[in-house]
Amino acid sequence: MSLKPLAEQTVVVTGASSGIGLATARMAVERGARVVLVARDAAVLEAEAARMAERGGKAAVAVADVGERAAVEAAVAKAVEAFGGFDTWVNVAGITIYGELWRVEERDHERLMRTNFWGTVNGSLAAVEHLRDKGGAVVNVGSVASDLAFPLQGMYCASKHAVKGFTDALRMELLQEGAPVGVTLVKPASIDTPLPHRARNYMDREPTLPPPLYRPEEVAEAILHAAVHPRREIYVGGAAAALSGLKAAAPNAYDLLAPAISTFERRGERPRDPEGALHGPKNGGQVRGDYPGPVLRSAYTRAGLNPVATTLLATGASVAAALVLGRRRR
Repeated sequence: MSLKPLAEQTVVVTGASSGIGLATARMAVERGARVVLVARDAAVLEAEAARMAERGGKAAVAVADVGERAAVEAAVAKAVEAFGGFDTWVNVAGITIYGELWRVEERDHERLMRTNFWGTVNGSLAAVEHLRDKGGAVVNVGSVASDLAFPLQGMYCASKHAVKGFTDALRMELLQEGAPVGVTLVKPASIDTPLPHRARNYMDREPTLPPPLYRPEEVAEAILHAAVHPRREIYVGGAAAALSGLKAAAPNAYDLLAPAISTFERRGERPRDPEGALHGPKNGGQVRGDYPGPVLRSAYTRAGLNPVATTLLATGASVAAALVLGRRRR
């Protein structure tokens, strides 16, 4: 399908008060798009919109808890009021919990699913109602956890599995209807955002993310590419594609990585903030986390956004899979 150039679009971004959402909104404005910032933290959003305006950008604010459908509908109305509508809707809003599944309180499990899964559902369905006739894009930010799981964040992984299933079904139904709406799932590896600081934490210290970590701007680049050139899925970070491939090819071997993943998650030395931002806005306004190691660009992702490189990568993956299967048969 043919979509508008980014500079001619209005882009709605949920989870726009920090991390990937904030990085995406800033990058979109820098490239000439009008942006609607959606999150729970009014003060952070207003300050960011003012900053964008000072630099010549156009931004509107919609304070909303994406877990509530009425609040998402109000964000749609704000986009219509401010800019006459929108062309791309990006579902980024998400949170995590650190702790064994049996230790986490039911209300915390439910709140995570309300934000991560139902927030994506609410945003996607509201966006489709607006876009199904005129066309546009829905971009959902899943995770490498959409394909696999890891310990101490079990319900987060469950929510990202659910996001993938919902996104795939939504794409199929829109194709069946012939609606000109692109639907893309973006699946990042570990990204250097404030996610660990904002998590609900049952551990005895603040967690860290397992390496390698990539820049939030790498995810923003993939999201904005999908706003103009819809793709089925985009992995951000070669590590995401590699881990997903390992899980698919050798699930039992992947499960054996659990102790190593847990060790990395427990390596933090800072005192923990047990409540985090699960039940209310907190610690917003930052794109980056404070990971002490190297934070990478993703040559894999940048190459994959190029059509020629994508074909070569797909061909190489098919050849590799054929070789593996051939060896197994022998």
